[in-house]
Amino acid sequence: MEDLRYGRATRERKLAVCTSGAHLAPSDRAEILSVLVIDADEMVAARASDAILSITPEAFVEAIKRKNAQPALFAFAARYLADKPGICDALVQNKNCGAEHLVHVARHLSNVATQALLEDLDRVSASPALAAALEQSPSVTPEQKKHLRELHGPGRPLDEAALADAAAAAEADPARRQTLLQRIAKMTVAQRVQYAIKGGSEARRTLIRDTNKVVQRAVLQSPRLTDQEVEAFASMSSLTDEILRLIASNRTFRKNYTVVRNLINNPKTPLDVTLHMLPMLNPQDLKRLTTNKNIPETLRTTAFKLHRTRAEQKK
Repeated sequence: MEDLRYGRATRERKLAVCTSGAHLAPSDRAEILSVLVIDADEMVAARASDAILSITPEAFVEAIKRKNAQPALFAFAARYLADKPGICDALVQNKNCGAEHLVHVARHLSNVATQALLEDLDRVSASPALAAALEQSPSVTPEQKKHLRELHGPGRPLDEAALADAAAAAEADPARRQTLLQRIAKMTVAQRVQYAIKGGSEARRTLIRDTNKVVQRAVLQSPRLTDQEVEAFASMSSLTDEILRLIASNRTFRKNYTVVRNLINNPKTPLDVTLHMLPMLNPQDLKRLTTNKNIPETLRTTAFKLHRTRAEQKK
């Protein structure tokens, strides 16, 4: 099976897949034929090209959804099946499907699929071609176009003072800190997004103060982001309410009690967010909140009422 998926099987086995299917599941055959249509053996490629026409879109969708799907499958589906039901959504949902394939399906994406792709900042920021294709898509909204232009356009001027403050907290060594700031200063918005996602802790802790919201969002999408970093971000009153709202809306982040507590005690966190999370506080932290003069009066009053209600229920 693996020899077929990687095109290493004998000619006889390859031709057997093209003619009889060799007892393969439809999704397996869809993937293998996608590999064989570009086989170096012209006869195999020709037979595979004929055979693949009989494969249903459903089989391709099932194959595309696999994490270890072959790039040849993505390429074939993107070029020849983009108008078939479920194909585009499956390609977008598979994180291993490269931007070079998604470029070909951009015009076929639904608004929902386009939004899902835009939220995947890693793929969109890494490919100007994909961003350009999405911008030309008939389903893209004005707001989504604005998002794309913000990502691949010149962007707002950097707030050097804010970044310097953030870098000072993130990197203790003056020389390294200066190098970090100089590196960031030369980057485009898309490059800063990539750095936020793939860079180290010092990059994330600095770029969370970037003036561009897309860059800030990228920090929160980094697979290298630690619990301790999120806890620190949740307590930062220098962050925008939008970023604090994003932290609060993330289910994974909310599972961390310290993040919840820090958000509630952060005066910049939107009031509707803190009121919603208030019941999550333990008795000790709820009591402390009733005397916190930095938070809105409404939140403090509500905390006092909740604390009193809990106390009465224990009687």
